[in-house]
Amino acid sequence: MGSKKSGSVEYATVDDQYFEQRKLRPYARVFHLWALGVGAVISGDFFGWNFGLAAGGFGGLLIALIIITLMYVGLCYSIAEMSPALPHAGGAYSFARSSMGPWAGYITGLAENMEYILTPAVIVVGIGGYMGAITGSPASFAPIWWLVAYAMFVGLNIWGVELSFKFSVVITFLALGILVVFYIGAIGQFDLEQWALNIAPASAEGSRWLPYGIKGVFGALPFAIWFYLAIEELPLAAEESHDPKKDMPKGLLYGLLTLVICAFLTLFLNTGIHPGAEALAKSDEPLFEGFKAIFGDGMHTKILALIAVAGLIASFHTIIFAYGRQIFSLSRAGYFPRFLSLTHSKRQTPHVALIAGAILGYIVALLIHFLGSDHPVGAVLLNMAVFGAVLSYILQMVAFIILRRKMPNIERPFVSPLGVPGAAFALLICCVTLIGLFFSDPVYRRVVIGAAVWFALGIAYFGLYGRHRLVRAPEEDFALKMDGEQ
Repeated sequence: MGSKKSGSVEYATVDDQYFEQRKLRPYARVFHLWALGVGAVISGDFFGWNFGLAAGGFGGLLIALIIITLMYVGLCYSIAEMSPALPHAGGAYSFARSSMGPWAGYITGLAENMEYILTPAVIVVGIGGYMGAITGSPASFAPIWWLVAYAMFVGLNIWGVELSFKFSVVITFLALGILVVFYIGAIGQFDLEQWALNIAPASAEGSRWLPYGIKGVFGALPFAIWFYLAIEELPLAAEESHDPKKDMPKGLLYGLLTLVICAFLTLFLNTGIHPGAEALAKSDEPLFEGFKAIFGDGMHTKILALIAVAGLIASFHTIIFAYGRQIFSLSRAGYFPRFLSLTHSKRQTPHVALIAGAILGYIVALLIHFLGSDHPVGAVLLNMAVFGAVLSYILQMVAFIILRRKMPNIERPFVSPLGVPGAAFALLICCVTLIGLFFSDPVYRRVVIGAAVWFALGIAYFGLYGRHRLVRAPEEDFALKMDGEQ
């Protein structure tokens, strides 16, 4: 097997069989892409966002949500332009690779990998807790529920892309249906003054709207991200879309519109009814609290648990899809060990990547379990996912700006109407949010350690081994041709 050097990396020569063993099957249309994007995020309306109330109060979180929404508008329009122009399974890695080279592509992929491996690991712990409430099983049985959940949904993703996308549509509609029932029920009890503004000012600078002052807005920014985190995964499905040049921008932007509507309705209607912002700021089950206020405490606990499980499963399933494709694309190009990119001989799904990601995620969940439910590791892992996401956003916006200047003449089936200013605005907000992570909450400072270890191990592997064994996968081939290397 020969090789060819390009800058600081080397490309190995592979035969046709290499790519024959690494095929994905086109299936998705606009509707499936919309469901994939919305489903990946929808659990953010069920939990997580409400901790922003403790950081900024209702007004602080509302302002933060407006800022983060504008950031995601700039981000998604930029991705909607880049994805059909570079319709490969690499997504964020592909954008950074084409604009800034192999090292930037790898670091972007590593950041996104952190997000997609850790997020399902945290979600599965929640699924296990609710299933325990439904069945009455002891807490010690939780790892069995996690194993069952991973086995079911990794198996579903391996079984075939058709079944995977169909399930995404069904579970996403179920989760949205649950939210619609809640919204309708909450309208009759909504009282903004009484419930949403019931957090007392923390100082003389505070008010009912901004109990922690303007600094509370910055503290709430990371939590507002939970309303949209993972919508950016859609480009990973590019090679499984029948017409990514037309369908990808539509699926991404329709998905964002759906999530924007849900985000503001959830914030207003969940906070604006009993028990109000002060109680929700400390709750692990904000939607449950709202349903209890609407239907009373007499509703059976198992039904309440099932309500939350639908939203959790929607995100769990779709992010498993995402990490499978993300690992597949990086390993197909040689950045990760190549065997991880093998696809099933009959079903053409990345079964090795899906199983490997599940094993790593399950180990993380076990770590949470054995260190104890009161240990901050759960929060650290969740915040590491946010850290990885925001870092990948920054690199993607830089990639967009560079691609506009470096490759002005490549075919762009969709052109962002916001252009470079929209990407620059999103980049600015991402940078502010990233900095804010380490000043708003001491827990986030522990992210530095976890993220540093993650990146150190990943960069050491690439520097010592991976960069010498790259392959001209579609993402690499496109970038090399644009650089004039045939």
